Amino acid sequence: MSENEKYLDIGFAKLDIERTKRRGFSEAVFCECKTNEQLIKIFEAFKEKGSNVIGTRASKEQYNTIKQSFPDIEYNEKGRVIMLIQKPVEKIGEIAICTGGTGDIPAAEEAAQTAEFFGSNVKKYYDVGISGIHRLFDNINEIKKANVIIAVAGMEGALASVITGMVDVPVIALPTSVGYGASFKGLSALLTMLNSCAEGMTVVNIDNGFNAGYSANQINRKIAGA
Repeated sequence: MSENEKYLDIGFAKLDIERTKRRGFSEAVFCECKTNEQLIKIFEAFKEKGSNVIGTRASKEQYNTIKQSFPDIEYNEKGRVIMLIQKPVEKIGEIAICTGGTGDIPAAEEAAQTAEFFGSNVKKYYDVGISGIHRLFDNINEIKKANVIIAVAGMEGALASVITGMVDVPVIALPTSVGYGASFKGLSALLTMLNSCAEGMTVVNIDNGFNAGYSANQINRKIAGA
């Protein structure tokens, strides 16, 4: 293992240990394409540095293996997020996460866990899609209290446009791959969100709950005065 000023070289990976100083938050670990051995070595290296560690797209099998080396590790099975918390993070502000349906919850949970890991309070409003729009109306006054809103939807992805047209805070649209054949694994929702005429909405990639949560956290913490 070798180290220079900017990264920690562990052979198969070069860990960006300077990212917290440069960007305010530590590097995340994308687990899906890594072996258990690689993940354990990465977590060990970050742990030695005293860093909190978040891993995304982690399977239950990966979690069970890593937990043998790190008993205090936490796992959100729905969001497929693993976390090693060594330094408590004060949570500030508020992010609202809304889903069109229950099928959108995995992407929403990835966003929620990410935002909380990096220091934001999160409130969840699940299954408030426009096919029963009264469910959204029943919660909209509470949703409006958030500094940032993440709107998560598959199918035609209209939820984000509807919410954006009703609030005066930034909305991050998160398209999901939920839907039948003509939804093209989330492409339909993505295009709906990209083509929305509702001002103030930005869009992340299909099923990219991590980026939605990360971006929402940055906005929320600026607004909350962090």
